Amino acid sequence: MTTQVAFLRAVNVGKRTVSMARLADVMVDLGFGDVSTFINSGNVIFEGSGPRGTLEQSIGDALRAEYGFEVTTFVRSVSELKKIVATEPFEVLDGDTYFVTFLLSALDAGTTAALEGLSNDFDTLVVRGRDVHWRMHGKSTDSQLKKKDWRIVGENASTSRNITMLRKLLAKAGDRDILIRGGT
Repeated sequence: MTTQVAFLRAVNVGKRTVSMARLADVMVDLGFGDVSTFINSGNVIFEGSGPRGTLEQSIGDALRAEYGFEVTTFVRSVSELKKIVATEPFEVLDGDTYFVTFLLSALDAGTTAALEGLSNDFDTLVVRGRDVHWRMHGKSTDSQLKKKDWRIVGENASTSRNITMLRKLLAKAGDRDILIRGGT
């Protein structure tokens, strides 16, 4: 079993309400172990194995059945997240906002170039495999990129998390990892 994190797209926004306690129950019902949620925006740490695409599909299907709406799911192992967070594709200054946008699959060269080409004086996009590093010189609400710009990667094919939250999530997953494996 591997420590994994599932990131759920667009939950607890508008009428797309997902209880974190019920979410954990659904994950346990799917056979995953040591399930815990992190903040109320659809982040689940769990022990599980299998191909990433299969995990994403089974979690998404179970959540659709439970809640009645599509819940696109993005899975990364804790090991992958550590590498993502350690990546420093640009300098982040005081006042900047830094997101990582998770993709369902890596982009082809043309789509990568087109997405990175959306960079501007405020927003910088750098694609690394199935992840996009996105720096904004200011608040995310001031981004010049619009929802329609992200359709270049596919409809409902991405979800973003703030790098600060990802670091806190990794700290929780790391502490949990020590407790699970070390017994202390």
